[in-house]
Amino acid sequence: MTASPSTTSTPPVVSRRAWQALIVLLAGMFMALLDTTIVNVALPSIRTSLDASEATLSWIISGYALAFGLALIPAGRIGDRYGHKWVFFSGLAVFTLASLACGLAQNDLQLIVARVVQGLAGGMFVPAVTAVIQLMFPPQARGKAYAIMGSVIGVSTALGPIVGGLIIEAFGVENGWRLVFWVNLPIGILALIATVFLLPGGAALPKSTQLSRAGIDWLGLVLISAGLVALLVPLIEGQDQGWPLWTFLTLAAGVLLMVAFGAWEVSVAKRSGSPLVPPHLFSHPAFTGGVILALVYFAAFTSIFFTISILWQAGLGHSALESGLVSIPFAIGTILGASQSDRLAKRLGRTVLVVGVSFVTIGLIWIWLVMLLTTPGDLTNWHLLPPLFIAGLGSGFFIAPNVSFIVATVDRSEAGGASGVVGVMQRVGSAVGIAVIGSVFFGTLAVAGPGADALATAFTHSATMAMAVSAGFSILALILVFALPKRVAGNGPAAAAG
Repeated sequence: MTASPSTTSTPPVVSRRAWQALIVLLAGMFMALLDTTIVNVALPSIRTSLDASEATLSWIISGYALAFGLALIPAGRIGDRYGHKWVFFSGLAVFTLASLACGLAQNDLQLIVARVVQGLAGGMFVPAVTAVIQLMFPPQARGKAYAIMGSVIGVSTALGPIVGGLIIEAFGVENGWRLVFWVNLPIGILALIATVFLLPGGAALPKSTQLSRAGIDWLGLVLISAGLVALLVPLIEGQDQGWPLWTFLTLAAGVLLMVAFGAWEVSVAKRSGSPLVPPHLFSHPAFTGGVILALVYFAAFTSIFFTISILWQAGLGHSALESGLVSIPFAIGTILGASQSDRLAKRLGRTVLVVGVSFVTIGLIWIWLVMLLTTPGDLTNWHLLPPLFIAGLGSGFFIAPNVSFIVATVDRSEAGGASGVVGVMQRVGSAVGIAVIGSVFFGTLAVAGPGADALATAFTHSATMAMAVSAGFSILALILVFALPKRVAGNGPAAAAG
């Protein structure tokens, strides 16, 4: 029986160039997200090679995440005004050069500065990915494009520790960590060349899709940047410096700057301006809870392998490759969970997020118990395989759909601004999580005497304390999930969750 014309649907026509452009965009996103995890296994090598301080290890991760998050909103606005193609190109070029500079660094300060620049550049070009997909793909085809992007997000973050471990194993502790950054160079150069020829310029975009040319709230950006840095510096440096008076004064200054930022945003909104973070979004209590959820979840999620990598190499004496292999169960779980998350979200609604965070919480508590109850010298990757797989599965369930549920708490007209705020809070959560976990880990580290057993015991004790804090973050995230709506009307892009 032949279907009537009214019941048939014509598949959307997507040009070959659009799919080619998607490959270029996702190559950039792959680099930015690979760098969020590949560096974890290199931290002990960096510590040895540069004689880096404990605070430096936290800055390498936190500085990147914070700079990335702070660049997201202004980069999107600049792309709206001047064209996403050239913002993407500029960000990618700076990211590639910063990767080169990271590998050339000769001391702590040079590496931290290059890493922060790298984060800023990543935050510049990643918003262009979702913007160009929206502009090049018709609505019926965007779901497929976003699904491919979600797979790239999962694969890039999962591959990071394994690729990093392989590189350090092949090239040694002294030079391997430098090549961990330089792996971006060939990808970046090829992507830059392809960007020139394959991405559409501003003139090629349909007039109906041109976005508003709102100005950028530069004072708001300065206030929030200064406030977050003022909060982060003492969290990272305080333990290393013995918590002198300036750390408490800086924390107080950070709080005052954040209050000033809030007051300024309200003032800009009252003048019918374009605030960096629209204050009226927080008139929705569920959105406020969702934003806190994003911050807390990413504080728990990103800190897991910071703790495990340092324990595995510096404490237990394993190689970087062995440290990277520990993450495989989590990576497999994440990919499996992410591949099913969209289907489960449509069927189960918010329950998929509840299940996801529950699995992460169970996994982290399980890891904590393993570290607490196992003799340090007997701890192997087999002990962590089941809990890491469960945590990875849960993370896959949560990461892809969480932005859609948080953004669903506000009106449709506010979705763009809400999505930007959530993306920033995810990165801030990553930065804060590493700062807190690093402070707990190194603050409790006390080697009782010489020998491998004393070293293993001290590092395992500190890792156990740090994992307890990560599990605490995850429990709080589980409570906050219930602030979100039970269902959403449609599916949003997964990119912001990356």
